[in-house]
Amino acid sequence: MAFGAAVHDIGKVLYPSELSGPGSAHEEAGYELLLAHGVESELARFARTHAAWTADDVGTEDLVVSLADKVWKGKRVAELENLVTASLATAGGQQPWEVFLALDDILDRIAADADSRLAFQAGYPVAV
Repeated sequence: MAFGAAVHDIGKVLYPSELSGPGSAHEEAGYELLLAHGVESELARFARTHAAWTADDVGTEDLVVSLADKVWKGKRVAELENLVTASLATAGGQQPWEVFLALDDILDRIAADADSRLAFQAGYPVAV
């Protein structure tokens, strides 16, 4: 999962406009880039699954990377949070409400600092 968090946006080296703007071309491009450099498909998948929450091959690790990607920017996405909650509850043998209560506090703390992180990042614009 740490690998996925580190490389999920690697395709943005090929699509630098997506560093500060919208776009999804970096997802498949990142997957292909990682494969071309010898990264196993099982690990390279994070580049293409971080925005594909409902795909059949998306597992708990993929969902957590997707959630971290959103919350880092201060975005709370109920559908994604519900998928993560259900997956973690199943894996941990807990009730979904128990998982959500713990997760909600963590996500609130992370999201609260998003503006300062994004402002810092914006201080280093990318010339395209």
